Formats: sequence, structure tokens, C-alpha cells
Amino acid sequence: MKKFTPIQFRSILWLLLIALIVPVSAQAETWTLAVGAQSPDKARQALAFLPNEVWIHAGDTITWTVNADEIHTITFLTAAQVRLPFSLGCPGFSFGLASFNGSTCVSTPPMVKGQTFTVTFPTAGNYKLVCLVHADMTGAVHVLDPSVPLPHGQTFYDEQAALQAQNLLVSAQVDIGHAHSGSPNSVTVGTGETVSIGGGHQTVSVLRFMDRAPAIHVGDTVEWTSDDPSTPHTITFGVEPANPIPPACACTVDPDGALHAVISSPTDSVHSGFIVAAAQDRIGLPQTPIGNTRFRITFTAAGTYPYICALHDGLGMTGRITVLP
Repeated sequence: MKKFTPIQFRSILWLLLIALIVPVSAQAETWTLAVGAQSPDKARQALAFLPNEVWIHAGDTITWTVNADEIHTITFLTAAQVRLPFSLGCPGFSFGLASFNGSTCVSTPPMVKGQTFTVTFPTAGNYKLVCLVHADMTGAVHVLDPSVPLPHGQTFYDEQAALQAQNLLVSAQVDIGHAHSGSPNSVTVGTGETVSIGGGHQTVSVLRFMDRAPAIHVGDTVEWTSDDPSTPHTITFGVEPANPIPPACACTVDPDGALHAVISSPTDSVHSGFIVAAAQDRIGLPQTPIGNTRFRITFTAAGTYPYICALHDGLGMTGRITVLP
């Protein structure tokens, strides 16, 4: 057995005494959380921080891991800061790790499945977490003084993340069978729902075109209507624009406000621009416009016309219209 000198022995005793005196709550911890979840076919996307509300101590660190193929940002804005498009960030981006105390914004660029981002919170406070890609994807990080006991541990958050992801994805599966009842030649553009829980909003989206009558005749008009409560989509024929943020449609406007285009060949390129759900009205704020919720195309030549959502074709959001003579 190794023998210690008196000096070494006293040093060991001193270290043991320090370990006993310093409370566990004062030791910084690293927490692991998730961003997004998806069904095996990637059609159903849980647009959510999982879970979207946590309590930690000042000095602790959180590492978020993206678990879905849909892109997301992890963003902490300062109080009353204007929310910018995800292509601009704060403006600017942080990579890998950052520190946030509420005084300067922190944002990742759009992140994909498997990527991680770590944030340290040195100062007590209540901080809002947002995704700049998805308007109704928010959360809260409550940073407490180390002297205040935490209500939950990592196991609780792991269980909550799994439960919230499951509830969202199952809900989306039910929503697929409840698309809006449109005209015979209609296509439902996505579907889903947004829910509110203590930490903020979570959204689930079905990233698919749900066809009612994909085979039509020359001269017929097909109507696409957004049933997605939060996520924008496009209806894109022909060449996909290089910029994922689409240009405005070169369309006419029908009397009811719907955008209307004409296609005369399967080689024509037609792009709807963003098709989105109508914005919600808020008490005390100006009334919102109706918005571009509907898009129509009249087909003047027979053929097979494939199309995509330029934002989500990589996740399988594609369609096809067959035009018969």
C-alpha cells in the first residue's frame, strides 16, 4: 500500500473537506435537450423544442441536438428585439457554442439533423427561445440562482421530450384524414396544428400535398389551399428557383383574392410564391390581411405535370397533375 507524506495527507483531507462543504447545487451542470422530431417517412414534422420549458441554475449549460431533417434555428433574442428572417439571424450567427445573459442576441444558422448547439447561461433570468424558421416554435429557459432548488432533473426532461414528440406526431397522423373540403379539382397543401403549453408554442406539420383529383382535362383549373397553420409552402412547376425564399408569383388575381396562373406546357415554370395560412388577429393591434392562402392553375395542354414544394421537396413534398385531352 502506498504511503503518503504528512503534507500529502493534509492536502487530501483538505480536498475532501471542500467537496463536503460545496453544495451540489453550486456545481454547474450540462443539460441535453432536443429540437424537432419526425415520422419515419419525414412527412410529419414536430416543429418544437423538446421539451420547450426547462429550469436550470446560473452557470449551467444546455446542449440542443436537432433530431429531424427539417431545418431549425436555436435563437435567443434580446427583449423587444425585432425578429429577423432565418437567413439573417441576429443579424449574424453563432456556431457550436455561445453564452447568453439577455444583453446580446444569439442565433445559430439553420441546422439539420444531427447538429448540436451549446449555450451557457451565466445570469439568472427567464429567457425566451425561438426558431427563426418556424413562427410558432418557441420555448423558455428559466435560469435560477444556484441557491434555489431545481424542480426537475435530466430524466424528467428526457421523458417530457419523448412524450411531447409522440403527442405531436400522433396528432398529425389524425389531421391527415381531416383535410378541408374543397372543389373536386383541389389539392390540400399540408395540414397540422399549433398547440400552446407553458413554455410557448409547438407546431406539428404534415409536409405533403393531399390530392383530391390529380387527373383532370384540358381547360380545367386546379386549386391548392393551405391547411397548414404555421409553415409556408410553395407550388412550383418546372425549374426550381435557386433561392429558397421564392419570388412573388407572376399571376393574375381572381376576384376572391386567389392567385391564378396558366400553364400551357409541361416544360413551363410556374412558382406560387409563399402559400401560407391566414395570420391571426391580435386584440390591440391592426387587423391582419387575408394573405395568400390559395393558388390556382389552369392547364391548357395535355401532359403530365410534376411539381414540388420548393421548401420541402427534400422531405418528400412533391405532387403530380395528369392532364387528359
